[in-house]
Amino acid sequence: MEIGIPAEQVQGERRVALTPTAVGRLVESGNTVVVEEGAGVAAGFPDSGYRTAGAAIVDRKTALSRSLVTALDLPADLPGGGMIIGLLKPLERPDEMKRLAAQGTTALAFELVPRITRAQGMDALSSQATVAGYQAALEAATTAIRFFPMLTTAAGTVPPGKALVLGAGVAGLQAIATCRRLGAVVSGFDVRAAAAEQVQSLGATFVRVDVAAQDETASGGYARELDTASEHAVLAGLAPFVTAADVVISTASIPGRPAPLLITAQMVASMRPGSVVVDLAAATGGNCEVTQRDRIVVVDGVSIVGYTDLPARKPYDASQMYARNVAAFVALIGANGELDFEDEIIDEACVTHSGEIRTPRVRDLIPS
Repeated sequence: MEIGIPAEQVQGERRVALTPTAVGRLVESGNTVVVEEGAGVAAGFPDSGYRTAGAAIVDRKTALSRSLVTALDLPADLPGGGMIIGLLKPLERPDEMKRLAAQGTTALAFELVPRITRAQGMDALSSQATVAGYQAALEAATTAIRFFPMLTTAAGTVPPGKALVLGAGVAGLQAIATCRRLGAVVSGFDVRAAAAEQVQSLGATFVRVDVAAQDETASGGYARELDTASEHAVLAGLAPFVTAADVVISTASIPGRPAPLLITAQMVASMRPGSVVVDLAAATGGNCEVTQRDRIVVVDGVSIVGYTDLPARKPYDASQMYARNVAAFVALIGANGELDFEDEIIDEACVTHSGEIRTPRVRDLIPS
């Protein structure tokens, strides 16, 4: 196949879809790879590394015109008729999926890769959530006005900070682990039944509230939207723990839905001045009622961090991880770009093909 790697154009995005190491493996497998000039520079991968790996350095139009384009976000200037693999946000952008179908583009979205054992190497959501969880802990530690670890000094003993992590998915567990490494006293919460053991295995305390635990196996590993009574119970149960925390990191999200509310404005007002909320769900509305996307706002002395580019703040390793996901996915595609729809991974991840939207969940979001 001919594979093109364009530079990402979203403001603040420093990652690249394929790294020289991954490109070298694809070239060895018989693929031809072209890279837009400078595409990997911000992530620490100069053009010379791609040339050494066997890729050609080209202009943007040439990179986007290959039979298969690999990207993080959907390029606004992608020509029709080819194939793209990326984090395309199909449930958030159904109109864009309709446009891709109309122009004859085959779109393969990492968001729809099934959570099965064979697909673990293609789980880009998890790989990038790992980076986001790690970076969220660093943002919290940097923004907070006090230390994370307990320190014994000549000036006396400084008690450790208290961190509360809401949501124990990949990002949340990584945030818990990182806060623990930094020395904070950490607690975690999730509505899923298996979360308690996972949180406790990292040395954190699990926060229990009076609500029925969910069986995530029925929803592909994700939490489900709560009914009104359960939502109120969760908010009431979390309130004292939020008040007591120096740092709250919220990571709860539901695919294709607005982020659940976990931190009200009243909770923020109850926190000590100088406390921090890092809201990883800012891109889908936020878990905190006062979050503002891509900004830090200070409310009642509490800093609320709403950055949506956390994986891009560690672009080297985030790109390496994403490139492995891409390479694993490319291995499922035939040498001439043919797709085997008998393969569960291809079947579920392919949003558009042959002028049609194949994913019922995306079709249902488009007004008839």
